[in-house]
Amino acid sequence: MAKRLMFEKPLGMRDTLPFFYNQKSKAREQLKTSILSYGYSFMDTPFLEYHETVGKVSATKEQRLFKLLDQQGHTLVLRPDMTAPIARVAASQLKDAEYPLRLAYDGPVFRAQQAEGGKPAQFEQVGTELIGDHSSYGDAEVIALLVDSLKQTGLDNFVITIGHIGYVKAFFKDLLGDDEETKEQLLEYLYRKNYVGFREEVKQLALNQDKRKALLSLLDLRGGEEVFTASKSLARNQVCMQAVNELKQLYKLLSNYGVEKYIRFDLNLISHMNYYTGILFEGYAPNLGALLCNGGRYDKLLPSFQLNASATGFAIHLERLVEALSDLSNGENRMGIIVDEETHAQGIKRASELRQQGFHVLLQHVDQIPDIKAFKDQLKEFEDLTSKGGEGNE
Repeated sequence: MAKRLMFEKPLGMRDTLPFFYNQKSKAREQLKTSILSYGYSFMDTPFLEYHETVGKVSATKEQRLFKLLDQQGHTLVLRPDMTAPIARVAASQLKDAEYPLRLAYDGPVFRAQQAEGGKPAQFEQVGTELIGDHSSYGDAEVIALLVDSLKQTGLDNFVITIGHIGYVKAFFKDLLGDDEETKEQLLEYLYRKNYVGFREEVKQLALNQDKRKALLSLLDLRGGEEVFTASKSLARNQVCMQAVNELKQLYKLLSNYGVEKYIRFDLNLISHMNYYTGILFEGYAPNLGALLCNGGRYDKLLPSFQLNASATGFAIHLERLVEALSDLSNGENRMGIIVDEETHAQGIKRASELRQQGFHVLLQHVDQIPDIKAFKDQLKEFEDLTSKGGEGNE
């Protein structure tokens, strides 16, 4: 058994090979530069948290938490996200700080996988939390910062889709009343983006034709500014109207930031993070089969830690960002220098000069190259790998 497991890794875990590590480091620093420029301060929290506090308020399902016991018998969890731990810190060590707080983070989070489906059980997030600002100005700042941060890495072909959880829930409340089971089922379809399942479910409901038509019309509320008019005409109550007004105000503010070309709206948008209370958003990039980033307003999380404060923020999946950037990497600034006994000192000097200019220089003594052609092929492979990026899979 031991030999069989010698080269295996736990389910969902991956090795980060040198070329992918370098790409992650570069993207991470570019993101941090942008975030710092907005006046945010980076912090960190422990990998381990108490299940009774952070574990229970996290939006991650129980079966996806990594749990273990400490020597006192307390149940601990590997942090499944960064938002809940930072909320804990804000409500304790930073409770007397001047608000609003602008905090940022970079680190791994852990979510267990039940089957090997290519999804990681450990991945790195870079993100922000704006705590103590309940206005649309705060929502706009966070989304504009997200856009600027992605652009800072060189990514320009992406879209941020914005929705409002309050609109959807108020809409369902008006049409379905207290039928919580049906509401949860429809929300699950929307979260999974299973619109065929949503339509089939609606057809089976014991509702009049007008209500059934209204539920199906919800699926059309996607696009640009025209969504505001359509969503208002479909709005069933004052809560829905207020949500639309918040989205209109947000779009105006984002236009002030000059990032409107990256923005789309989707009133069907639902997140698995059940602590979101208003504006929420997701980011997508071409040729990336999963979310690039996500975030939103979570005004009910901090009260769980006895701090009456609203908050909003975003998280970028760093590994997915590197995948989205892989086509943009061209392998520039990399070279190799081969030296012998006579040219060794000269080679060191030249390599040092080039490194100071920002080049990545591989210095190799010719005596350690049994096959010079093989070395040249290896150098070419090194250049190709470091330009393409990649991660060691199972």
